[in-house]
Amino acid sequence: MEARERTHIITGGVILITLGVLIFLNSMDIYGFGKSWPILLIVVSVCTLVQRTKDIGGWIIGIVGVVFLVVKNFQTNLDKIAGVALPALLVLLGVYILFNHFRKRR
Repeated sequence: MEARERTHIITGGVILITLGVLIFLNSMDIYGFGKSWPILLIVVSVCTLVQRTKDIGGWIIGIVGVVFLVVKNFQTNLDKIAGVALPALLVLLGVYILFNHFRKRR
């Protein structure tokens, strides 16, 4: 089994475990899924960055996850900032991915 394939299997397993724990916490009324779902973004980010530290997408996903975690859990006024920052970050990430794809094909 290739190292890359093993990494994808480990990443998938970690994400499923995280999702299961969050759903369990929600069903036991310990920590609602409405507040905890950004943790999934953070876990995806960490798994991505463990594979490649320089992956800009991993960093952006992590930042978005942390922002939403703070907004959902600490009653901040970041709602308006997050409402603008998230779409802007997603557009920038998409442009970056497309730019890198077409640059590598040359």
